[in-house]
Order: sequence, then structure tokens, then C-alpha cells
Amino acid sequence: MRQLVFVTLLTLIAVSAVRGAEVSFLNSSGSLSADLPFSEAVRVGDTVYLAGQLGALPGELTVVPGGIVPESRQTLENIRNTLKAHDLDMSDVVKCTVMLADISEWGAFNKVYAEFFSKPFPARSAFAASGLALNARVEVECIAAYSD
Repeated sequence: MRQLVFVTLLTLIAVSAVRGAEVSFLNSSGSLSADLPFSEAVRVGDTVYLAGQLGALPGELTVVPGGIVPESRQTLENIRNTLKAHDLDMSDVVKCTVMLADISEWGAFNKVYAEFFSKPFPARSAFAASGLALNARVEVECIAAYSD
């Protein structure tokens, strides 16, 4: 019971901190097609929530050819470029969510992922999806934080 009260208290503190925070919708030129109905990132206080990225070349709506490895590499490059456009880098990422069209490709994705992140790694979840936009093999969304 004590743990539940503590977790609830932490949640209330976090919500209170976010309530007063300024919200900014972030879009850098060329990152996304202008026709897509979402922002590439949203900043709330010192936290930045990145939209899911696919392995498409910036500004295009087609995924790079070759399967999970080149798509994973392009996806993570897209994330790196989005972070850079907003004065962040991969070391500022605190959480990633990975969606795979086929969970059996998890190992191949991990090898590419390890090229972009190093210890201490961000927290991460991964799961299989029944389908991804543009028939992609992988989509990754991240949360980053500005450090003091």
C-alpha cells in the first residue's frame, strides 16, 4: 500500500510540473511531408516527445529499400536529425518505443540500434505491430530531455 501511495504522489508531482510548462510544437523544414497531420515533435517543459519515425528519406513518403537493416538505419538517422534540429542528440533520449512488422527481426534491429545508442541506454519497449505506415518494417518513437 505504501508503494502505491508513493507512486501516486510521484505521478501527482509530475503532472503538476507539466501543467505549468510551456508547450511548443516543433517542426524543422524538410523533415516531414507538409501533408502529414502531426508535428515531428512536441516540447513540454524540458521534455521532447518525438513522433514515430520510419525508414523513409526526409520529406519523402517511401521507405528505403532493402528490409529491416537499411530501414532501421534510416529510421534512427531520421531520429538523430530531428533531435539535432532541436538542439538535442541521441544521448538526450530517455525512452524509445519500437514497433516491428515482424518480431523475428528484433535481433537485426538491435544490432543497428546499438550503432546509434551507447551505455547508459535509454529505457525501451518493443512489440510487433500488425501493420505499419508505408508498409515499413520498423517505426520508432522517442522521448528526449534537455539537460541542465
